[in-house]
Amino acid sequence: MTIRAAGGVVWRPTPTGDVEVLLVHRPKYDDWSLPKGKRERSDASDEETALREVEEETGLRARLGQELPDRRYRDRNDQPKVVRYWTMEPLSGNFSPHDEVDEVRWVTPEEARRLLSYPEDAKVVDAAVDALGARS
Repeated sequence: MTIRAAGGVVWRPTPTGDVEVLLVHRPKYDDWSLPKGKRERSDASDEETALREVEEETGLRARLGQELPDRRYRDRNDQPKVVRYWTMEPLSGNFSPHDEVDEVRWVTPEEARRLLSYPEDAKVVDAAVDALGARS
């Protein structure tokens, strides 16, 4: 059975017209990634899951934007997993460290490519930059 998950590339404009994206650090895995998580209820949509997970991990309520390419891989337990992503614009909220995420960072797409622990996540950031029509 395929594990379903969803998340987002949370972005904000900079004063120079570029964008920054929000990355999360997960102490359990000691990795930097995009905010995402598994579907909790079988009747929850991927969109609901993405919004819930972004808010849980970052403290930010966000608005869904364009859908981005999904990621398909086998998780740490060798289970097939699909993660759907959207661009997300923050509306309100603030981050407070918690057990699942102890730090967030707003970074340029270039910095994100270097900091992300999984190279495939960088492809999702690149797709977001393209979708937003932003400079990378």
